[in-house]
Order: sequence, then C-alpha cells, then structure tokens
Amino acid sequence: MGLLHGLRDPNSRYSLARRMRSRRFDFFLGLLSGLPPPISILDVGGTQDFWESMGFVDPEACRITILNVQAPAPRHSNMETVEGDACQMNGFEDGCFDVVFSNSVIEHVGDTERQEAMAGEVRRVGKRYFVQTPNLYFPIEPHFMFPFFQFLPIPVRGWLLRNLSLSWGGRIHDPGAAREAARSVRLLGLSRFRAMFPEAQIYRENVLGLSKSFVAYGRW
Repeated sequence: MGLLHGLRDPNSRYSLARRMRSRRFDFFLGLLSGLPPPISILDVGGTQDFWESMGFVDPEACRITILNVQAPAPRHSNMETVEGDACQMNGFEDGCFDVVFSNSVIEHVGDTERQEAMAGEVRRVGKRYFVQTPNLYFPIEPHFMFPFFQFLPIPVRGWLLRNLSLSWGGRIHDPGAAREAARSVRLLGLSRFRAMFPEAQIYRENVLGLSKSFVAYGRW
C-alpha cells in the first residue's frame, strides 16, 4: 500500500492529491482575485500549514480564521485559530466573513443531519464560500485508497482496516477503533452535495473522465 499512500500524500511531489489540490487552489485564487484586500477568510477544519504552504501570510492581503477541534497558537499576525464545531458556529455573526473555505471536511462531521448543519452554517457566516468534498461514486475511496471501500458493510470495512495498512497509521488492531474509523467518513454524491448548497455552482475535479471530487462555490 506504500505506493497508494504516496499518491494521496499532499506532501509528496508525485502525489495525485497534491496536483489536484494545486489546481483547485489556482481556481480558488482566480475567484479571490476579484475581491479587494484585505479578504477575511474562515477555514473550516483546516490548518495553518496549509495556508503557509500557499503563501497566505500577508496581513495586508488577507485575514484568516481557522476553526477546528483543536486550536494551536497562531504563528502569523494575520491568522487566528478558534476551537469549535463546524456544525454549530454560534460565535460568528451572519455574513461576517468575505469567504468561507473548507477542504475535505464535510464528509467527516457525522450523519446527514450534521452535514446539513455544517452546510447551513457555512452559508450563514460567509458572504461567499468554497467547499470541497470527495465523490461518493469515485471507484477508489480517497481516505483508505481501497476500491469501493465506501460501499462495503461496516464489519467488512473494519476487518480490512484491522488486516491491511489502509489508514495513515497502519493497521488498526482494536476492532472497536477499526469500526469507528470506518464510520468516521460519510462521502457525498453530487445530488446530495448540491442540495446542501442550492445556490452554488459545482466545480468537478476529474480523473480519467470520472469526477474524483466536487467543489461547491457560491455567491461569487
């Protein structure tokens, strides 16, 4: 599985994930280019490392708030870190950010009700938004890099996680932890994703003619 992990590792120069992220961010930059600085951005579920790697450390160009389950101390004057829940962002007023950005997070927040709650909060606190998620129907599940993993019963997924090195940390030996890891990702198909962001346009990231992931971008 080493090769497959390398292909999905955004830090690898050969990574498909890195190439797609770069193209996705170029598209995002094109949207941002029409906004006057400084641009206020809320990153839901992101990291400072990501924005550093993209060169977004200029306080005159942008102010970035990063909401996540943990809030390490900010390393740059234009960044703020906030601990919170993507599905209940009560600390933010309506429309208080120029842009809400989220990359591969909505599939991790829980069941359909929580996914819809996150989408509602993104649309509430942002004047505009840019939300990416992998496609449920792409043949290779992107988190575990196993064909059609997302359609297998939870017990089968748990068995695979215990017996194959599919997760970043290798095999998950504890049966309960393996089942929990299998349940932790709930991928979205296009129709459900589009319904959560009804005014959005959809940007498709294609591989070999198949949509690997989608971006909902609205109100630009």
